[in-house]
Amino acid sequence: MTMITREEILAWLERFASVVAENEDRLTALDAAIGDADHGVNLHRGMQAVLAKLSTVADKDVGTIFKMVGMTLVSTVGGASGPLYGTLFLQLGSATNGKTALGLAEWTAAWQAAVEGVIRRGKAESGDKTMIDALGPALSVLQAATAKGAAPEVALAAAASAAEQGAAATIPLIARKGRASYLGERSAGHQDPGATSAALLLRAAAEHIGRTNPS
Repeated sequence: MTMITREEILAWLERFASVVAENEDRLTALDAAIGDADHGVNLHRGMQAVLAKLSTVADKDVGTIFKMVGMTLVSTVGGASGPLYGTLFLQLGSATNGKTALGLAEWTAAWQAAVEGVIRRGKAESGDKTMIDALGPALSVLQAATAKGAAPEVALAAAASAAEQGAAATIPLIARKGRASYLGERSAGHQDPGATSAALLLRAAAEHIGRTNPS
C-alpha cells in the first residue's frame, strides 16, 4: 500500500506557503470585493510563520506537525481565517497523532475530522459562500476514491480539482456567512477568497503528496 509520508507532508506545507505568497495579492483583491481586504496578507503572514517553524518539527510525527501549523495560524492570522485554518490543521493533527505516515483511508478520515471541525467553528454549510464550498466537494471525492481503493496521487488530484470547481462555483452565490454576508445580493458575482485559498491548499497537496519524488 502506498503511504503518504511525513516528508511529503512537509513538502506540501512548504509549497502552500509559496503558493500563498504568489497569490497574496489575488486573495486580497478577492477579499477586497466582499470582505475586509486582508485575506491574502493575513494568510501569507501565517504561512511564513509556519515556514519558519517547520524545521523544529521535521522529525516529529505528522500529528505534531499539523498541530504546530494550527497553533501558529491561530496566533498569527487575523480575521476569520486564523480560527478556521487553525481549526482545520488542529483537527488534522488530532486525527493523525503519533503517525509518521498515512494510508489514504487515514488521510481521508483526518480530512473528514478537519472539515467537520471547520463547519462547527464557522457554522457554515455548503452554499454559504465560504471555504466549505471548496473543502466539502474535495472531501466527498476523497471518500469516494478511498472506497474504490484509488492511489493517493489519483485521489488527491481529483480532490484538488473538485475544490477548484467548488471555489469557482461560489461566484454566483449570495454569501450567508462572514463579512461578505453583510453585502447581501451584492456579494454575488465574486469568488470567495476562503474557498479560493482552500483550493490552493488542496492543489499544493496534490502536487506533493502521494508521489515518490515530489517536485
